[in-house]
Amino acid sequence: MAHISRDKYIRWFDTLGVQDVPIVGGKNASLGEMFRTLKGEGIQVPDGFATTAQAYWYFLEANELPQVIQKHLTDWQNEKKSLETTGTAIRRHLLHAQFPDELAEAIRAAYHNLCERYHTEHVDVAVRSSATAEDLPQASFAGQQETFLNIRGDAELLDACRKCYASLFTDRAIVYRHLRGFDHIQVGLSIGVQKMVRSDKAGSGVMFTIDTETGFPNVVVINAAWGLGENVVQGAVTPDEYMVFKPLLNDLALHPIVDKTLGTKEKKMIYAVGGSATTKNVETTVDERRSFVLKDPEILQLARWAVTIENHYKRPMDIEWAKDGDNGQLFIVQARPETVQSQRVASSLKSYVLKESGKPLLTGLSIGEAIAAGKVCLIKSVSEIDQFEDGAILVTGMTDPDWVPIMQRAAGIITDYGGRTCHAAIVSRELGVPAIVGTGEATHVLKDKQNVTLSCAEGEHGHVYDGILEFEENEISLENLPQTKTQIMMNIGDPAAALRWWRLPCQGIGLARMEFIISNIIKIHPMALIHFDQLKDKSVRLLIEKLTRGYIEKTEYFVDHLARGIAKIAASQYPHPVIVRMSDFKTNEYANLIGGKEFEPEESNPMLGFRGASRYAHELYRDGFTLECQAIRRVRDEIGMTNVIIMIPFCRTLEEADQVLAVLAEHGLKRGEKGLQIYVMAEIPSNILLAHEFAERFDGFSIGSNDLTQLVLGVDRDSSLLASLFNERNEAVKIMIRNLLRDAHEAGSKVGICGQAPSDYPDFAAFLVDHHIDSISLNPDSVIKVIRRIGQEESQWRGFEIEGDKIK
Repeated sequence: MAHISRDKYIRWFDTLGVQDVPIVGGKNASLGEMFRTLKGEGIQVPDGFATTAQAYWYFLEANELPQVIQKHLTDWQNEKKSLETTGTAIRRHLLHAQFPDELAEAIRAAYHNLCERYHTEHVDVAVRSSATAEDLPQASFAGQQETFLNIRGDAELLDACRKCYASLFTDRAIVYRHLRGFDHIQVGLSIGVQKMVRSDKAGSGVMFTIDTETGFPNVVVINAAWGLGENVVQGAVTPDEYMVFKPLLNDLALHPIVDKTLGTKEKKMIYAVGGSATTKNVETTVDERRSFVLKDPEILQLARWAVTIENHYKRPMDIEWAKDGDNGQLFIVQARPETVQSQRVASSLKSYVLKESGKPLLTGLSIGEAIAAGKVCLIKSVSEIDQFEDGAILVTGMTDPDWVPIMQRAAGIITDYGGRTCHAAIVSRELGVPAIVGTGEATHVLKDKQNVTLSCAEGEHGHVYDGILEFEENEISLENLPQTKTQIMMNIGDPAAALRWWRLPCQGIGLARMEFIISNIIKIHPMALIHFDQLKDKSVRLLIEKLTRGYIEKTEYFVDHLARGIAKIAASQYPHPVIVRMSDFKTNEYANLIGGKEFEPEESNPMLGFRGASRYAHELYRDGFTLECQAIRRVRDEIGMTNVIIMIPFCRTLEEADQVLAVLAEHGLKRGEKGLQIYVMAEIPSNILLAHEFAERFDGFSIGSNDLTQLVLGVDRDSSLLASLFNERNEAVKIMIRNLLRDAHEAGSKVGICGQAPSDYPDFAAFLVDHHIDSISLNPDSVIKVIRRIGQEESQWRGFEIEGDKIK
């Protein structure tokens, strides 16, 4: 590629491309690549220029520094000097060095040119380092060099450039290069000088084109906070988080935002006026803390840009963005390869499980999926890091790159602040150390030397427990798995868990439990939201007010959270079918939801009482079911997850089935329209005895083996006294299942099973396969074991014919 203006010290962004990493480093080469090639895609990148690595070598040679720096480093490597003494000495030399006239004039001239381009006398710029060894696919060098914001004028710019050169030899950068095997003297440094985006008047953040925790490739994860972006990168605040499903972004009629989490955003970085500091942190207002930084159209625009950037570079990317408060426009200010999840080899999965329960102390965002236990080492300042003990649980407010030398020696990390894209999170992932960030109060709740267990194995939220708890680590091999004719699906309740298990070789979700989202995420009884003004309990009203803050309509809180939870589960398996069971709480379980006691009758036997389909058209719950229907319709019609199938639980009679189908149709969920399928649980003997008639009304059956066993054998499944009698493999239960499979298949209906039995008993799974069940839905940790058993069973079949994917 021909370049214009081939200056040996200065290169403008519009002359750079990815091949120029040796000249201007990874960060600046990437900025140039985007500025030059992606304008036509509508992506906005602020203009700027880069000093070259040759300029850096010239600066060192003019000040006779190469030999001096090498001497200090050799003394450190030979243990004649400490790291701190070595770093301080090298930085002092660089900070006192003078720019050669030729180089200083080249930088000043380029800055004046940039001022002219933006029609201002002293344009405000960001000054960032770009080392020739950083931002490579195999090493992130996260935050190893400094960034200087709101720099104006020749003197400030040259001073910031000098500080950038010095930052190549911070203690953390020296250690990082040493551990990664990079030659300190061979690594050059380029400086990027870029027009600032006035995000101090709006917001900014970071986004990844891959899920940073699970490696799920089909989402963009966006973090956002008010003000300049350094607080998000450093983990100084807990930002908003948005998740967007990539495959549906091309359809502009859809809004595939599958998750939105409001961050606390305690402070924001803005321009400083007067004094030597160019930026300062101020507390955010109450309204700012309670509001999302980005509106939905902006979230979708950033996500589309992220996909464009990822497609251009042909790899997952880590991207910084900013919104200009003066004109409301969005900009991309950095892009680098993602270096953790994209480098993992997916031949196996590690699974961690706590073997005992403990007293919960803290909750935050989980980074990684492991469990760690040990003594707390509470360190509040980087000046105290020499007190850290190897193998301890590091507890601090936030980390920056100065903390890396002890982070790699920690068994686990817990912070007060930060989101999934902060420094602590990025480095923890790279080191393979489990971390919980954004707890809000770890440094106040936990005591030095206290024994704790840190668990990141329970979904997107990590938990800290008192004491050393027993846990188990298992490795699940994904190699040499048989291809089965029987469709293997998963049972999922927690939306975060769906992404965690995306690598399992499944063809959908056979049971997505709506109750988990309602009880663990929403927490409020839907009727308490509908009739909020009539609630008698003042404490309940206050709690609901707190949870629904930011929602004009209380009911929208329910619909929004339920829709996004379902959509996140559906995204994990798209376009494979995801069967969502409508709510199946018993009255005593509904009563335990916030505000539930005012709306639920007391029953002596809730297991056989007012549950499942009987609630949906009943005056006591019909309006609540309306909210469930609104959420499902939003998932399918607005977010775009048309792979969602509705399933009706505990449907006792044909009349009840007709009634429920009519209510669904009233809410725009008519069987057959827009490809909508509706299944029914086969968990009551009447479902099986009238299988032909139910098959006329529903597209398929899903066997609920727990309830079916209970009702066939007359055994209360919750009774410890009768536990020995409860057996899904009892011949009476198996006869019912055989009859259902025969009659449903005669009627052209699919039959699956989503009960516990196939997960617990591989021989029961084999029985189902022998009778040609269409699908088996399993708990995630049972999938591999059961696939191998089913493969063995299918390999023994003789005399069958295959028609498509069906065995006859």
